[in-house]
Amino acid sequence: MVATQETKIYRKDVDKLDVREREKLLKPYLPTKPLKVTRTPKHQPIRMFLQTQLHFLVFTTMHMLFSLYIRFRQAFHIILDRIFAIIYYHHRAPELIRQDIRGLERLPQHLSVILELKQEERGLAGLEKLLDDVAEISAWCAGAGIPMLSVYERTGALKDHIQRTHRLVSSKLHSYFGRHVPTLQIQAPHIPSFLDGDQSARVSSSAGHLSILLLSEGDGRATLVDLTKTLTEMSQRNKLSADDISLDLIDAEISESVMAEPDLLIVFGPYVKLQGYPPWQVRLTEIYHSQDNCGVGYQVFLRALYNFAKAQMKFGR
Repeated sequence: MVATQETKIYRKDVDKLDVREREKLLKPYLPTKPLKVTRTPKHQPIRMFLQTQLHFLVFTTMHMLFSLYIRFRQAFHIILDRIFAIIYYHHRAPELIRQDIRGLERLPQHLSVILELKQEERGLAGLEKLLDDVAEISAWCAGAGIPMLSVYERTGALKDHIQRTHRLVSSKLHSYFGRHVPTLQIQAPHIPSFLDGDQSARVSSSAGHLSILLLSEGDGRATLVDLTKTLTEMSQRNKLSADDISLDLIDAEISESVMAEPDLLIVFGPYVKLQGYPPWQVRLTEIYHSQDNCGVGYQVFLRALYNFAKAQMKFGR
């Protein structure tokens, strides 16, 4: 009831004011410039549909062109590998291997390769294929006169079958060299080495010598972590000064516990994937891979040696 009375009184007061007085009262509360009314554009379904179809057409065209490029590139590399496999084939003869590399100015003294035991190939068949690849590469290195070969396999399957690896590699060397077989030594970090079936490491032969080092993921970053912890504990116990810790010391410790730095690293894969390879040992290593290659082949091994012979090593001060 009170509200209705106040409303009536307010309306009587307002009715007494003319138009100008009302505008004067409202003017302080009005904006200085009139606001522009923005109209929302109307939807154009036909235009949006055409734009969407155009974008889809451009994307499909780019995808098709890129797919054709990949297919042609893969076919070109397959044909090229077939031609090289026919022209340069070792026929399990070390003389032909030495003939293929006769014109090279230099060869790596330490060759390293990365092999992969794929998830779908794990089992007896996959392990047999992996061991056969190791034996083939070992025979190629022995034929080319490369004294040191290190084989990296991430899961450590080779290290778990070191005796079997030694037996298969020895058999492969016999099939290549006949009676004049070079001595063979297979070893792994923190595992006793095997030399011609015996656990001795001081046997030599006039036919040559081949040393094979088996590596896994545990020999990479984990080794650096363990070395860091050891140096830290020695420094805290005042057995080693912080000034004595240098790159030369770390390099010497890693070279002794794992291996020295290889000259050439071959990745038998379509792209460079180190898979946890020891990082310290690839600082100055020449890395080679063959595009669109998915297996171990003699032509890839040979091209890697040619690429290494032509590489320019530039060391900083």
